[in-house]
Formats: sequence, structure tokens, C-alpha cells
Amino acid sequence: MELEKKVMERLKEAMKNKDDAALRALRAIKAAILTAKTEKGAGEMDEAKESQLVMKLAKQRKESIEIFEKQGRADLAQTEREELEVLNTFLPKQMTEEELAPLIQKIISDLGVTDAKEMGKVMGAANKEFAGKADGGTISKIVKQLLAQ
Repeated sequence: MELEKKVMERLKEAMKNKDDAALRALRAIKAAILTAKTEKGAGEMDEAKESQLVMKLAKQRKESIEIFEKQGRADLAQTEREELEVLNTFLPKQMTEEELAPLIQKIISDLGVTDAKEMGKVMGAANKEFAGKADGGTISKIVKQLLAQ
């Protein structure tokens, strides 16, 4: 539960500094942690689960930014951008497509997958392997490219 401790420390700092963007983002993380901890059958939160939790929040912010920009709501998009910036400080460095491609190719080889119809097998293994280190959309894009060859 290292994430919860970090969030609480940063929350205190944000309150002292009257940093509204950080407060909003940190409270969102705290709420997500509490929800995850109280879910039925919830076990111990390990580092991978914590990363996935923050990644989910970051993904929500990115989607909101896109929607707000399409609707011409720059003020709301800016609010989401500020929160996303804070959320990114809690995420491990994301792997690039160049780093992922050879590793995913190895997974494909290890599983013996030769057809795009078996993409689900590869996605399951890759998502498990790169949880918290890469976005699912990026993984999916690379898997599709490699299986199409």
C-alpha cells in the first residue's frame, strides 16, 4: 500500500500549498484506492494493481480532454490536463512502441500464435506482462501490426 502513503503525503502538501489541481487528482486517487479496497473479494493491493488504478484514472482524464476539446471547452480540458499531470507522477515510465514490439514478438513466438484470430491469447499475456508499464491501446496496436505481417 505504498501508493496510499505517497498520496496522503502529497495531499497534505497540496493542502498547505493550496494547489487545487493536485488536490482534485489526489482525492480521485484516494477515492479509487478506498473503492478498490472495499470491493467484494478484494485482496491485497500490489504495485501492479496500484499502477493499473492510476492508469485507469489517467485514461479517463485523457478521454475527457478529447471530448472537451471537441466541444470547444478549453477551460474544462485544462482542468483535466492539470489533473493528468499530477496522476502521471504516480505512474512508472511508460514503455515506447519500439521497446514493446520485440517483447510482444517474443510472446507471440512463445505462444505459437500465427493467426490474427488468436489475438486474444497474445493480448491476455501481453497485458499481464506489461501491466502498469504500457497502455492497452498501444499493446493492441502493436499486436495487430505483428499478427498482420
